[in-house]
Amino acid sequence: MRFISFRRALPLALLFGLLGAKFAYAQGEEPVTAELAYYAIDNIVLFIAAVLVLFMQAGFAMLEAGLNSAKNTVNILFKNFMDMCVGVLLYFAVGYSIMYGVDITGGAGLFGWAGFGIASTIDPAAIGPGVLNPQADWLFQVAFAATAATIVSGAVAGRMQFRSYLIYSAVITGIIYPVSGFWQWGGGWLAALGFHDFAGSLVVHGVGGFAALAGAIVLGPRIGKFNKDGTSNAMPGHSLSLAALGVFILWIGWYGFNPGSQLAFAGSANTNAMMLIAANTTLAAAAGALFAMLLSWSMSKKPDLGMTLNGALAGLVGITANCDTVSNLSAIAIGAIAGILVVGGIIWLEKMKIDDSVGAWPVHGLCGIWGGIATGIFGGHPIVAQIIGSLAIPAWSFFTMLGLFYALKAAGILRVSMEEEIEGLDLTEHGAVNYPEFGSSVVNTRSPDSGVLPI
Repeated sequence: MRFISFRRALPLALLFGLLGAKFAYAQGEEPVTAELAYYAIDNIVLFIAAVLVLFMQAGFAMLEAGLNSAKNTVNILFKNFMDMCVGVLLYFAVGYSIMYGVDITGGAGLFGWAGFGIASTIDPAAIGPGVLNPQADWLFQVAFAATAATIVSGAVAGRMQFRSYLIYSAVITGIIYPVSGFWQWGGGWLAALGFHDFAGSLVVHGVGGFAALAGAIVLGPRIGKFNKDGTSNAMPGHSLSLAALGVFILWIGWYGFNPGSQLAFAGSANTNAMMLIAANTTLAAAAGALFAMLLSWSMSKKPDLGMTLNGALAGLVGITANCDTVSNLSAIAIGAIAGILVVGGIIWLEKMKIDDSVGAWPVHGLCGIWGGIATGIFGGHPIVAQIIGSLAIPAWSFFTMLGLFYALKAAGILRVSMEEEIEGLDLTEHGAVNYPEFGSSVVNTRSPDSGVLPI
C-alpha cells in the first residue's frame, strides 16, 4: 500500500472539503442527504449510459458502411444520422408518451398515452433511491428508439429511396417501437403475462430485425445478387476495417445498453447486479464470435471476419433479454448458440433469395427471438410467456412494416431505378461521393445478368 505524505494530503483534503461544502450548500443551501446522493448517482450514471447507447449509432454507421458498396457510403451515413434526428423529435413528441403512458385500451394493455412531450420537473419530495428525472429517463429511452430504427439501414442499403427511408424511420420511432415497448416496459399485456425482456432482445432488436426483413423482402435483392439459376453471388463490402471498428464501438456501447437498463445504480445490490450484467454481456459476445468463426470456418475452409463480427453482435443480442438473471456459464451458452444461429440465418436468407446485405435479420431478428426464449430456458422465467412475447413482438413489427413498405412501393417511391442503383445512391440521391479519388461517378461495366455489381 502506498501512502501520501501529509504535505501532499493536506491540499487535497482542503480541496475536497471545499468542493463538498460547495455541493452541500449549493442550490439554496440544500443539504446533502442520503436520498439526494442516491438520486444524483442514479441519474448521472443513467446519463452516462444514455451517451454510450447514443454512441452505438456511430457503430452502426461504420458497420453498415463498411459492409456495403463504397458508392453508397454517404447514403448509409446520412440514413443513420437522420434516424437519430427523426427519432429524437418523434419520440419526444409522442413515442415516450405511448410507451410509458397510462393504458387507454380499457385494461387490455395494448396502448398507452400520457400527453405530448415529457415532464420537465420532478417533485422534490419524491427524490430518493431509484427515482429518475424524467428528462434523464427520456434521454436513455430515446437512444433505444434510435437503435431499433437504424438496424434497418444496412439491410436495405443501395436500393431504397432516401425519402422513403425517412418515412419508415418516422413510423418506427413514433409508433411501432413505442407500442411494443409499452407491452413490455410500460406495464402492458406482455408484462402482465410475465414476459421478461430486460434490455430489449425483442423490444429493440427484434423490432428492428423484423422490420429489416420486411424491407428486404419488399425491396427485392440488389442487382446482381442472385443468378437466374437461383445461386447467389458474394457482394463483399468495401471496408472490413470500418466494419470491425463499428462492431468494437457497438460492443462498447452495449455496456450502456445492458448495465444501464438496471435503472438504479447506488447501493451494493445494484452494483452487484450491474457487474453481473456487464460480465454476462462480455462473455456472450465473445462466445458468439468464437462459435460463428468456428462454424463458418468449417464450412468455407477459411476463417471469415465478417461472419465472426456478426457472431459477436449475435451474442450481444441474445444476452440482452436475460443478462440480469443468468449465470456466467449460461451467458456463454446463450452467446455460443446465437453465434451458430446467425450463420444459419444468413445461409437461410441466401436460400430464400432474400438480400439482407449486412445480416440485420439474422443478428437482430433471429437472435432476438433466441434471447427471449433463452430467458425462459436459462433465466427461470415462464417459458410459455417467453415464447408468446418472442413471437408477438416480431410479428407486430414485421407485419406493420410490411404494410408500410408495400404502401411506399405502391406509391412508386420505395426503390430507386436500375440506373440509379448502378450509379450509386451517393451521387443519384445526394450528389456527393465519400471517396472522391474514385472520380465523379462509379459505374458498372458489366451486364446485370452477369451477377457482378461494382464496388
